[in-house]
Amino acid sequence: MQENRSARARRPVEPAARPRSRTTGPPVPGSPGTGRRAGTEPRDARSPLRLRMLLSGTFLPLFAAAAVVLAVWAARSGPGDTPGSGPLTVLAAVCAVLALVAAVDPMVVSRRVRHERTRHGRGDTR
Repeated sequence: MQENRSARARRPVEPAARPRSRTTGPPVPGSPGTGRRAGTEPRDARSPLRLRMLLSGTFLPLFAAAAVVLAVWAARSGPGDTPGSGPLTVLAAVCAVLALVAAVDPMVVSRRVRHERTRHGRGDTR
């Protein structure tokens, strides 16, 4: 009787299978984990490219102007002024980075549009 208990105790216990509630669709190569898409997004989801172009065109001059104004303000601020030159310099740098992002985004969008045109057989219309 003692041998029977020890044989059961040594048997490896397999973990219970858990349901995967959020995996849908066919496997996607390069996807982390299970290799399956999670969620309900379409397979070929894209961002609204025209809106991105509009926002980039709007915010590029605003962020560039803000960076220049804040940099000039930081350069002219004195030791006792509030806000000091430190916070103004940081804000100018943040605005400059955002202006750079707004300048690069139209290039990314136009590349994506060209890629979609050639992928769907419409050719490159420059």
